[in-house]
Amino acid sequence: KVIPDDGKSLKEKPFAPFNTPAYEDIYEYVEKACRKHRIPIEKPFRELLAQQKEILLNGKGEFIGIKGFFDWMESKRYKVHYRVFLSRFRAYTPCPTCHNTRLKEEALYVRLAGRDIAGLCNMPISELKEFLRDIPLKDFQKRVGERLFKEIQDRYLTLARQTRTLSSGEYQRITLARALGSALTETLYVLDEPSIGLHTRDTHRLLRAVHQLRNRGNTVVVVEHDPDMIRASDSIIDLGPGAGKDGGSVVYQGDLDSLIREGSSITGRYLKNGISYLQASPRKKPKEWITIRNAREHNLKGIDVRIPLGMMVCITGVSGAGKTTLVHHILYAGARGNGNHEYEKGSFDSIEGLEHIDEVILVNQAPIGKSLRSNAATYVKVFSDIRDLFALTREAKRNGLKPRHFSFNTEGGRCETCQGAGLQVLEMQFLEDVTITCEVCDGKRFRPEVLRVLYQDKNISEVLNMTVEEAMAFFKNHPKVVSKLQVLKEVGLGYLTLGQSTNTLSGGESQRLKLAQHIGQIHTGRNLFIFDEPTTGLHLADIEMLMMTFEKLLVKGHSLIVIEHNLDLIRFADYVIDLGPEGGKAGGRIVAEGNLQTIMAS
Repeated sequence: KVIPDDGKSLKEKPFAPFNTPAYEDIYEYVEKACRKHRIPIEKPFRELLAQQKEILLNGKGEFIGIKGFFDWMESKRYKVHYRVFLSRFRAYTPCPTCHNTRLKEEALYVRLAGRDIAGLCNMPISELKEFLRDIPLKDFQKRVGERLFKEIQDRYLTLARQTRTLSSGEYQRITLARALGSALTETLYVLDEPSIGLHTRDTHRLLRAVHQLRNRGNTVVVVEHDPDMIRASDSIIDLGPGAGKDGGSVVYQGDLDSLIREGSSITGRYLKNGISYLQASPRKKPKEWITIRNAREHNLKGIDVRIPLGMMVCITGVSGAGKTTLVHHILYAGARGNGNHEYEKGSFDSIEGLEHIDEVILVNQAPIGKSLRSNAATYVKVFSDIRDLFALTREAKRNGLKPRHFSFNTEGGRCETCQGAGLQVLEMQFLEDVTITCEVCDGKRFRPEVLRVLYQDKNISEVLNMTVEEAMAFFKNHPKVVSKLQVLKEVGLGYLTLGQSTNTLSGGESQRLKLAQHIGQIHTGRNLFIFDEPTTGLHLADIEMLMMTFEKLLVKGHSLIVIEHNLDLIRFADYVIDLGPEGGKAGGRIVAEGNLQTIMAS
């Protein structure tokens, strides 16, 4: 990360931390040190002598080197922007002394049935359970162990797995298992979509665990969209009727039967009738396929996978079956050559058929960006059209205001106190920084003369505070603006305000915003879109809208690969590849593949 390309010479500036406006002057000190220690600046870094690299990396004399620079940065880490900068260049590497066991050598001398504690902690929970079954334990120890093993849903995990690597759903389920191991009663538990990433089979296990907590005299409040979780609830509170500004009211409160009979609840109608959306027309039999040979990364068992093109293909399977490895690390990273910073290329022999597609596009749940300035309007490129409309008004022309004056990203029209963010960050030294509304512009981002320009009685700040649906009605006479906003509505983001920062979006919202951007673009040729659980955080009504959006991509000749557990979306797919039969080492095989009828028959 620090030296991404060691083929560059010092003259070509190979050190990534210094290739920023804030620190580019450090190269002057680097060149001065090179002259003093006779280090050639024209030679590629990889060809320098070991002692020359040592000087550059660890310093010598007055020159502190790259390590000294990071030590200085570390002393400033109480400030957020220093921590963010440091995180870009940090990586975890195994300790050379303990080899990632975290223990002294003496502790590893102690063994249980021939295994030390590090080896046991690195076993998948399913294997550890089998191992301990043959070990003589006291009755109390057996009862505690059996209860915990029974309720941990993610049996492919190891006890040594670091919590920072867990998904939100995995973390919640581990916390739930810990709660089950305690004797707490009269406690309120709040779970936020605990079924995320779970196969239907595992959802039923999760439900049993939640019911056990309830039966002990506890109260469990669950935020959920999963129909099985909703149906298993004792009481349901349905909020709405819409999203964003159209929500915030209790539409229904009561039991399941009454909810289904309640005509005013969208949730009740979908629970009663299900999702009725069907394909516009049956797809033709595929003529072209992508074939992956001998995929053997992580738990994949050297499988050959055939993926039809021009269709929607669902990759299914229990948690830990190998879905992410196959799609992200084999197909996506392999198609791109060497992957990217998110997904390293896994092990396989070949990928055939890539010549039939023009581009592989990953639409995942990774955050879009950390900048306060990026928002839904800028991301789908509708804000430039809106700025053009304001610049055409009589007031703007009279004052010489151009489209750039209505941008909060450039000087001229923005509030310079907050630089168009509408917020100011107060550095609290040894405490977390505090964000407050800008006192000069009162959070409106722009200078007074810009805010005085009105388009249909609204200024630019008021437009940014509109939801997507409100803006569609406001700009109804401008098809170019409406068409870009329409895509946001189609992917279930009609409730977002135009100026809402993308760094406040959930993973599901980020994924749908990326999808909207791709749909809004004019993609030439035939592309392969990859989606990772796109129904995350979606209501049943939004899932139906998502299906309509997928249909539009398919009609245009594109191909879709979707990792998914949602049964409605799986039914909508043309082809299903089911991995398993279990998670971890017991997974990594193709259990079934084919159309829905073939899968159901198997």
